[in-house]
Amino acid sequence: MKDLQHYIDAAAKDGPPRAGIILAVRMSLLALKRLEIDDLTAQKRRLVVVVETDRCLPDAVQLVTGCRLGNRTLKLKDRGKMAAAFIDLLNDRAIRLAARESANQKATGLFPGLEKMEALSLAYRTLADVELYHQEWVRVRLAPEDLPGYRTPRVICAECGEGIAFHREVQTGGRILCRTCAGERYYEHL
Repeated sequence: MKDLQHYIDAAAKDGPPRAGIILAVRMSLLALKRLEIDDLTAQKRRLVVVVETDRCLPDAVQLVTGCRLGNRTLKLKDRGKMAAAFIDLLNDRAIRLAARESANQKATGLFPGLEKMEALSLAYRTLADVELYHQEWVRVRLAPEDLPGYRTPRVICAECGEGIAFHREVQTGGRILCRTCAGERYYEHL
């Protein structure tokens, strides 16, 4: 497995990585260590990660683990938290890591002469894992249609005519509807 500096360098292609990227890279490396996963390239689709924010965490998880939305191994449950559950499908176990808020205060205390982001970047490189993350073993139940490689026939929404995959349809009044037509719209028509 590559080390922290390798991933920091990889994340720095557009400039110095922000503190959150460093924190998230370390989180991903710690999760792989705790799950005893050394080489994900040899076992594609072994790991699924559920991230709890849409900020820098998903980018770092993708960089370190190769999990992506497109291959169905990265999931977003936006809770506004710098936290993620790393699910080892091979061994049916998961660990959830959440950044500790106390690490922010500790960082500024460790480097009082630096601006906050610079202090955080340095602290996130050096603080012990236990100071940075709350860790807990958890169980995450994924439906078969949420697993990588799952295939199902597409169905057509009776209202809008758009295709629906992965059992995301809703049956109401004897009709198959997409979630949008069933009332779960995230946009408005103009």
